[in-house]
Amino acid sequence: MHVNINESDFRTRFHQMERGEQFSYEGLTALYEYLEELEEACETKIELDVIALCCGYAEYDNLIDFKIDYDGTYGDECWCLEDIEEKTTVIRIAETKRFIIEQF
Repeated sequence: MHVNINESDFRTRFHQMERGEQFSYEGLTALYEYLEELEEACETKIELDVIALCCGYAEYDNLIDFKIDYDGTYGDECWCLEDIEEKTTVIRIAETKRFIIEQF
């Protein structure tokens, strides 16, 4: 049994799981839109698993914060978002310098 959810429901589920602060307001919007596009492109439904999304994706305020987290691994190789996109999925957050990556 599947239930379709809208962006508001998506946001509510994160708060219900006490993960509402895991992503910014704009970050949750970007993640929701990305998952919607992924469902459409793959022609398959994605099960909403808030904990898995929180473990699988991370939001960064800027490239410097990313480089700090990935220091010693990929932080030294990534000088711009395009470099990160060569390694993983990057979800840009509109009208900000923030972005979400699929953690690797």
